[in-house]
Amino acid sequence: MKHRWAAPFLLVLALGVLVPSALTAQDTTRTQRPRASGGLEQNYPNPFNPETRIPFNVGDFPACTDPNRLHRVTLRVYNLLAQQVAVPVLLGGEGGVAGGQPIENLQLPCRHYVAYWNGKYQNTDREVASGIYIYRLEIDGRMSGVKKMIVAK
Repeated sequence: MKHRWAAPFLLVLALGVLVPSALTAQDTTRTQRPRASGGLEQNYPNPFNPETRIPFNVGDFPACTDPNRLHRVTLRVYNLLAQQVAVPVLLGGEGGVAGGQPIENLQLPCRHYVAYWNGKYQNTDREVASGIYIYRLEIDGRMSGVKKMIVAK
């Protein structure tokens, strides 16, 4: 009665010895997709209420080996449940691109830009709740960066 646990334990030990290590080993190398050229910077002010600005670079700025190439850029804001909350707009009008456009599949040349978010849910006048939000930049369909921001009321 005292040694009931010994039988399953010995079975597990025996199986561990009998199973070849090649079958149990897992491949720890991963193939990573190359990151998009460009970069995401920290929003300011952070924490903020009610609005913020998000600086980002498109292309290999400031070197810009191909300044005439257009990149498809998307910037989105998510809550911690990974639900899309907003799409910031382009601030100003640099590089021949008009300001005020939502940054969703926007064609932009290599350059430094600033996005603006008014702290409201997408397509509404309702302000988002206090808390942590994530913003994500995609360039040419590839992730270029993810950062967090805090709304404090």
